[in-house]
Amino acid sequence: MIKKCSLLAIIVILTEMEEIILSIVGGLVLFLFAVNSLSETIKMVVGGSANKWIMQFTRNTFSSILVGLVVTALLDSSSAVIIITIVFVNSKILTFRQAMGIVLGANIGTTISSQIIAMDIGKYSPLLLIIGFTLLFISKSERVNNTGKIILYFGVLFFGLFTMENAVEPLRDESYFIEWLKKTEHPLTGALIGALITLIIQSSSATVGMAIILSKKGLLSLAGGIAVMLGAELGTCSDTLLATIKGSRAALKTGLFHLLFNVLSIIIGLLLFYPFLHVVQWISQNAPIERAVANAHMIFNVSGVLLFAWTVPLFEKMLNRFLPDR
Repeated sequence: MIKKCSLLAIIVILTEMEEIILSIVGGLVLFLFAVNSLSETIKMVVGGSANKWIMQFTRNTFSSILVGLVVTALLDSSSAVIIITIVFVNSKILTFRQAMGIVLGANIGTTISSQIIAMDIGKYSPLLLIIGFTLLFISKSERVNNTGKIILYFGVLFFGLFTMENAVEPLRDESYFIEWLKKTEHPLTGALIGALITLIIQSSSATVGMAIILSKKGLLSLAGGIAVMLGAELGTCSDTLLATIKGSRAALKTGLFHLLFNVLSIIIGLLLFYPFLHVVQWISQNAPIERAVANAHMIFNVSGVLLFAWTVPLFEKMLNRFLPDR
């Protein structure tokens, strides 16, 4: 009788875990689909205008940073912006120096999505879905249809986050899951976990979004959320490096600069982890923990850009020497 009860309990736990995992995966798929679809739709709407802006306003490093920031905020994907930049460099539309500024700006632009995720607007996602679908359904105008698509995809994005948020709620009572998440409080372990997750799902925004959700539900501490965020910055380099395969030397140097910038920023972040944690706590004051994680993401990336923007000529000289154009 005892064995039957134990077996029944195990089956119930496995069934519950299956539902949780499927809900998390489903929410994540919706999020990634929305991010990719948003990027493609906005690129289609903006079209040649984005190319014109990029070429016109990248005359110096700081204007290039601004362009990278704005375009990433619009496309909601730093990887997409950096890959587009690599394509432009490969086509000799942009120089390596111009591309370096855009890469730095993209790292700031990607923090805007984490601020939006922390606003807890997921519960209003059905409203966006209804508005977007209605615009697509009632209008034959291409402009209105594209607007409807953008609104619809934003609704899908926030609904995916909302689905993941509800899915992780039962995990608050699972001791083994809490014990596993406690490992993220060690900066290096947490960063490795964040990097691995980002490498698998190919989206630093999704990784940071999950860290914000888990923090909000009390499953992840502020230290754990920051450590995972640091790792996500490393994992996001994989797809941009893939974009440099069979590209020109300048395109390869752009991908390597992105990697070097992120690696050096993460090393500094890990070395100064606890002072940085205190700074985030001081700036966030009485803000909810999910807002503090989003603030940490923004402070880290902005600080990294401010620190390395002045060293762009040095990086350019070093990479040109390491990979001369031939």
